Amino acid sequence: MRVLMVCLGNICRSPAAEVVLRHMAAQGGRATIEVDSCGTSGWHQGQSPYGPMITASAARGYELRGLRARKLHRDDFTRFDLIVALDQSILHDIEKLRPATSTIPAQLLNIPAGAVPDPYYTRDFDQALDLIETGCRSLLDGM
Repeated sequence: MRVLMVCLGNICRSPAAEVVLRHMAAQGGRATIEVDSCGTSGWHQGQSPYGPMITASAARGYELRGLRARKLHRDDFTRFDLIVALDQSILHDIEKLRPATSTIPAQLLNIPAGAVPDPYYTRDFDQALDLIETGCRSLLDGM
């Protein structure tokens, strides 16, 4: 199983979701699940995750250093079995880019708002991580 986590810039939510899902999968004896992340924009391509997200993630035992931002590519729709959007706006953007016969994206959270608020703007990195952990647990339970 190959899973792609997607947010806007690939420096906060999606790299955190990548590492959280990978960690939870390994802890649950499902290390064969491959996880990657990207953004719908290319604003931060090649950059490390955002410093405050690295710090907040590290406080929970997740290591984001070493990851680099990249933009969603057309071939991602065939390379991944599951493409996961971190909010409704990202889901909409992915749908606009998705070839008709490719992987159908899903949202990380099945809650009314359906979103992990972007901590780059909200500054609430702990809230984002709480929601990412909840979503990743649910995702693994459904696999």
